[in-house]
Amino acid sequence: METNNLRKNRANKAKVFLLLVGFLFGVGVVIALYQTSVYFSTNDSCTICHVHPHAHESWQLSSHVNNKSGVMTNCVDCHLPPQNDTWSHYTAKLKLGVRDVWSYLTKDTADINWEMKSDLEYAIKYIPNESCKACHQNIFPEELSDDGIIAHLHYDENETKLNLQCISCHLDVGHYNPNYSHSQMVGIPGYSEAGKVADSTSLYKESATVTLFVDYTEKIPGTSISFNMVAIPGGTFKMGSAKSEPFHRADEGPVHNVTISPFFMAEVETTWEQYWAFYASTMSEGRTPPEQAYTQNLEAVDVDGISGPTPPFGFPDQGWGGDDRPAITMTHYAAEVFCLWLSKKTGKNYRLPTEAEWEYAARGKTETPYFFEGNPMKFSDYGFWRKLFPAKTDNISSYVIYRKNSYNRSQQPRVVEPNPFGLKNTLGNVMEYTADRYDPKAYEKRSDGAINPIVIEGDEWVIRGGNYASDASEVRSAARSYTQHDEWMKTDPQQPKSIWWYSDYKGIGFRVVCEPDSSIMTN
Repeated sequence: METNNLRKNRANKAKVFLLLVGFLFGVGVVIALYQTSVYFSTNDSCTICHVHPHAHESWQLSSHVNNKSGVMTNCVDCHLPPQNDTWSHYTAKLKLGVRDVWSYLTKDTADINWEMKSDLEYAIKYIPNESCKACHQNIFPEELSDDGIIAHLHYDENETKLNLQCISCHLDVGHYNPNYSHSQMVGIPGYSEAGKVADSTSLYKESATVTLFVDYTEKIPGTSISFNMVAIPGGTFKMGSAKSEPFHRADEGPVHNVTISPFFMAEVETTWEQYWAFYASTMSEGRTPPEQAYTQNLEAVDVDGISGPTPPFGFPDQGWGGDDRPAITMTHYAAEVFCLWLSKKTGKNYRLPTEAEWEYAARGKTETPYFFEGNPMKFSDYGFWRKLFPAKTDNISSYVIYRKNSYNRSQQPRVVEPNPFGLKNTLGNVMEYTADRYDPKAYEKRSDGAINPIVIEGDEWVIRGGNYASDASEVRSAARSYTQHDEWMKTDPQQPKSIWWYSDYKGIGFRVVCEPDSSIMTN
């Protein structure tokens, strides 16, 4: 028995020893492979295979080596995907390494067309855009020129549609080329190079002429931007919600009659395309204290004297895309200045809607929780029964971008059906600013039968409609909300904090209304 036990102990010790040796060997192999990988990621190792006669010299002269920060960008920083994506990084490294070694061993460098390999079409293949973004997370630094801001906004808005990459405009940053110019930027609206202004044949010279109270398409002079305005007939409606309405809140009552005069309202929320045109035309270098900005007499300012937003911090569109998606993250003040700029450009009176105008337009002559058929209790995720049965999405998903169908981001207006007035996204997608200050007791203080009411006292602004992250209960026609200015600015790194952009809230935007000229209503 003792002999067998000794044998078993020896066998167990041998297994443990072999496992330990195997483990140490494995660790040694991993460390060796890692150290090998580190060595072959150095700039010196890259020059072994890359025998382009000017590659090393032009790299040393580039802004990636010679810059104000003193930080040097290495070969692998540009030519491989970021290391936070381990699989993509090392698979790309393996593929490029094998290709480079094979070319080094089998090709005559005298036969290589080095000029062709310096072209943009070739460079795009070997500069992952993710690598550029990893280093340059803020594409709107303070020292960026006006033309640079316009170009970066164009990139931010059109990256996917035009397959634009950072290298498309910055081919010379990694390998200096004194003869290179940013030719890719020519043609961008608002950009000029060497005193040459981009072709203006496609720009509108005059705004829309409106002589009748009917829908029209506004054209912004000096831009290629147009948008549809819907004629909203005046009338009387019941504002607010009854206590019997599911998810009714105290600030939505009491229900009261309100009379609204006719007005025009934008078919969709103000888009990035429209907002960037405003930005390019008015962007400001300095910052104005909020208390001064809100008290200055903006109405007396000429269009060329309007000071617009400072460069945004980061990506204001959250990387979701621009074009006809609703513009977001701007402050109420920024939305007001946009309306002023639009008024000066077109010669019309554009402004934010009052809260009463907004609800009247959103309801579209209906008195139900939504302008379409459906019960908020069946659509909402709130309540005991939602733990057992899923909420209904039929019908509401055809008209509203909300929590259940948004993929947690804003969507383009074409994905929903309009309300009875022909307006899209009044409910959902992004919350919309109004011209009213928020007062939870506003309806209690207001007399029944009020005409064109507006609340002018309060610390915050009324916002309406809910957004892409809202529950179905929060996108009812009567649902009210309000800005939380200080809360939405907590992480703004600027001092003083921006009066133009919110750093901590994404789902806010606006749509414009236009007051009809008195002569139109008499025609």
